[in-house]
Amino acid sequence: MALDERAFFDEKLEMKPATLNCPHCRQAGEYELGWFVRTKKAQIPRGADERDRARYAKLRSYMLRRDDMTACKNPRCRKRFDISGIQSVVFME
Repeated sequence: MALDERAFFDEKLEMKPATLNCPHCRQAGEYELGWFVRTKKAQIPRGADERDRARYAKLRSYMLRRDDMTACKNPRCRKRFDISGIQSVVFME
């Protein structure tokens, strides 16, 4: 039986700043966005077969954006808007 992808990664949650513009009030602001940081484990997990070893060799560490929407920081606006200007997956070296 093949191993699940999560068996190959260590996962943690990180907050990273991003400058976004509210589409409603057009005000720019610094927003803290949540990212899942998945780093490749140093060794292949136990119980891996040949297909898992081949998959493990090709894997890279990456960050996956957790938040899809955020609320405007302007006290008069406070509307939620979609985060579309930032990539949802970022590969790390």
